[in-house]
Amino acid sequence: MSRLQDKVALITGGAQGIGLATAQAFVDAGARVYIADIEDDIGRKAAEMLGTNAEYLSLDVGEETQWKETTALLLQKHECLDIVVNNAGITGFTETSTPQDPEHFELAAWHSVHKTNLDGVSLGCKYAIAMLKNAKSASIVNISSRSGMVGIPGAAAYASSKAAVRNHSKTVALYCAQQGYPIRCNSVHPGAILTPMWNAMLGEGEQRKAAIDMVAQDIPLQTMGTPEDVAYAVLYLASDEAKYVTGIELTVDGGILAGATAAPKKSS
Repeated sequence: MSRLQDKVALITGGAQGIGLATAQAFVDAGARVYIADIEDDIGRKAAEMLGTNAEYLSLDVGEETQWKETTALLLQKHECLDIVVNNAGITGFTETSTPQDPEHFELAAWHSVHKTNLDGVSLGCKYAIAMLKNAKSASIVNISSRSGMVGIPGAAAYASSKAAVRNHSKTVALYCAQQGYPIRCNSVHPGAILTPMWNAMLGEGEQRKAAIDMVAQDIPLQTMGTPEDVAYAVLYLASDEAKYVTGIELTVDGGILAGATAAPKKSS
């Protein structure tokens, strides 16, 4: 079924993980997809793997100059776009070497996480509006997180940035409706999804398997999710099947947020 037939989409952070799975789902659904990332080698290989309906663009989402250039390039190629998925994000664990808790974080690290996760999404929405407002029916999908809906003691900047994405998505949805733009905006909140972002926390070999099993114990469905699980949710929100859906948050978390089962573990 060609749910996105002839639609043109831009996906940030599209070289791997949820972004790549979403790009694959979009291509399979009939869309022309541009995947944007800062991992140029991985991104080019991903675009090649996706076939002739995919193209790679180098884009640092936290840099407005690059957004301006990317927007100009895409509007040269197309009268307008139909879908923008703001997926690029970092945890701060591998990108910085400093603590991520509320007591010991360093301001530079805090700013680094917010530059990608929040500034990148805010700029992504700003330039998405410019690219989408002349479409017949358009969609912005922002990838937030389960961490944007609950506190995370050891990842303060990440949780803060993802919470802001959740709220900003609602503001964008209301603004576009107010302006009469044919643009819907929604956020998706993945929980424990097995992507490269988790590698630093899971380790390798037997340690990795044990860590995955431990994470799964706290998930009602007793398993970590896959990038494809999130991609299906994004595909729905991007498609015209969701033409009356705007300003929502859609959780894809195996039931984690359905109810709290335990208090945070005490540090020793």
